[in-house]
Amino acid sequence: MAKGKKGDDGEDGIKIICRNKRALHEYHVFDSLECGLVLTGTEVKSLREGSSSLEEAYAKIEGDEVWLLGSDIPEYAMGNRLNHKPKRPRKLLLHRREIAKFAGKASERGFTLIPLKMYFKKGRAKVELAIARGKKLYDKRQDEKKTEARKEIHKAMKDRRHG
Repeated sequence: MAKGKKGDDGEDGIKIICRNKRALHEYHVFDSLECGLVLTGTEVKSLREGSSSLEEAYAKIEGDEVWLLGSDIPEYAMGNRLNHKPKRPRKLLLHRREIAKFAGKASERGFTLIPLKMYFKKGRAKVELAIARGKKLYDKRQDEKKTEARKEIHKAMKDRRHG
């Protein structure tokens, strides 16, 4: 992609397709890792149009492979009978040592693998995968109180400067 072209978000060639907005609200994120993604041709074209969802997606380790389940990449509008299934399992590309490290942490009780965002980096589809633990209701309430307090402080500071 040439520099200065619309849709290019920086010098490193990263163009974000979608984010999992609920992930940070519902999980405590401990560690994250960039993974490659195995896609078919119509999936890539559909992603380039900018339509995808990671809302109910999670990753699962099966043997020596990591799979992304529940991610939704809608069918490509111009695709015909060669189109893909929107919610099919997709293989994630990781080195063996990365899989071993993640498998050890993810197999602990209460931990899960969730995708945080999907993006193109130098023309290749990537997923940021995170090890996370689900938040309890009181954790969510505490986070809301913190954000509300932060907003109040910013508002007070802004009023003070302009007042």
